Amino acid sequence: MSTSPPVRALEAGGGDTPDARQLRTILIAVSVALMAVIASVSGLNVAQTHMAVEFGASQSTVLWIINIYTLALAALLLPLGAVGDRLGRKPMLVAGLGVFGAASVVAGLAPSAEVMLAARVAGGAGAAMIMPVTLAVITSTFPEEQRGKAIGVWTGVAGGGGILGMFLSALLVDVADWRLQFVLPVVLVLVSLALALKSVPNSRETPAHRFDTAGALISTVAVTGLIFVLQEGPERGWTAPVTLTGLAVGIGAAVAFVAWELHRRDASLLDLRLFRERGLAGGSITLLVVFGVQAGIAVVLFPYFQAVLGWSGLLSTVALMPMAVMMMATSGLAPALAARVGSRPTMALGIALGGVGLALMALFVSADGYLTILPGMLAMGIGMGLAMTPSTEAITGSLPRGKQGVASALNDVTREFGTALGVALLGALLANGYRSAVDARLDGIPEGPADSAREGVANAVEAAGSAGPHGPDLLHAAQQSFVDGWQQAMWVGVAVMGVLFVYVAFRGPGGTAPADADADEPEAAEALTGP
Repeated sequence: MSTSPPVRALEAGGGDTPDARQLRTILIAVSVALMAVIASVSGLNVAQTHMAVEFGASQSTVLWIINIYTLALAALLLPLGAVGDRLGRKPMLVAGLGVFGAASVVAGLAPSAEVMLAARVAGGAGAAMIMPVTLAVITSTFPEEQRGKAIGVWTGVAGGGGILGMFLSALLVDVADWRLQFVLPVVLVLVSLALALKSVPNSRETPAHRFDTAGALISTVAVTGLIFVLQEGPERGWTAPVTLTGLAVGIGAAVAFVAWELHRRDASLLDLRLFRERGLAGGSITLLVVFGVQAGIAVVLFPYFQAVLGWSGLLSTVALMPMAVMMMATSGLAPALAARVGSRPTMALGIALGGVGLALMALFVSADGYLTILPGMLAMGIGMGLAMTPSTEAITGSLPRGKQGVASALNDVTREFGTALGVALLGALLANGYRSAVDARLDGIPEGPADSAREGVANAVEAAGSAGPHGPDLLHAAQQSFVDGWQQAMWVGVAVMGVLFVYVAFRGPGGTAPADADADEPEAAEALTGP
């Protein structure tokens, strides 16, 4: 399928393509920038109580401080990715690092919840400038034979960076002050900025059509509405007026976006006709499900570690590290395996291992300790790492080189949707399973503590301390009921991964190398100029 040919320009030092040393520096620069963005998604989760006390804020306000960053990031990814393609990926990266770094400084010094909210919105906007560019720089700069390995490193950071960021944030909260966690992204920004200014070449697209402003605005409204629903639905209720309004706005804007983009065709922000190709469709669906399951697992694991095993936030985060390490390691190994056996078998193997990991946790989880779930976590980490890298390559390889900012943004939006969807759905399944199981175990427990236990396992742990002689029974009932809810959520995850496995086995991408759709256009010219 042809698209209007852009003219691509790549600025490299002295007019030469980057050598091996410069390529390594480029990869480090974009990986450090990506780490700063990813770490800021989940870092504040460990500081909820501290923010509520210091700002005198309600739980709803605290959740908005955490979620509004992700909302702004997801909503602006697609339009800012396209802007980066046009204006130049290096200027967009540098500008994004500046906005994101300044926002992190303001957040760390924020005197009120209102200032913190504004800083988080600005941080999300800066992150949306950075995130798609990091992957677009890789796909537009690295030679084809090295691109897969570089994407594997990027994918590993994207998949495991959130857990690493949460660990460092939890460490700072436990041993120092919660505000110091904003020092980490500022340091990462400064390191990335220094490397980017020195080594990252600029690549950009000179398109034949005007920027799709209407499509950009409609996509922003659609993503905002749908992410808002997934974030607020579990808290406000799925039938609450504000939730239903957000759903209507999101779906309406999504339908309008599809109609508009199909009307614009070659001049569109995102050519939706490309979803007919197996690579784009298969890669997007795989990332949506894989990141959804991964995020849902985290929602289950944290209350298990803290409420069932009685661990601190820091120790709970440490307990996630084996899964993150395996994910990051296998993300780097996946390109070599895909080159040998193909992208589709590699993705299918990863999905199968992820499903096995979920099944192991569902079968063996108990309140007895960490070792009952560790094998499942390790299998999950290996499987996710194997599935994510070829899926990302399939997406970036399906769009022409001049649209790599859009391709990268689509990849990132898919991840954010998957994360929000997994948290909402698996979290709801866990909560419903817990409530169904706990009622039958509360016979003989006084009404007050029993009602607290029905609200959730954390409430039950708190109520057990003041339940007198009924405390141990109440705690045991809540912990066992949580395990029951865990098993229900995990089996649903196994079923979802099974469906995904069948889809990828029959309809997954077939190639390994990203295609350059512009290569066949005789009008497309590539120039090398000095910086």
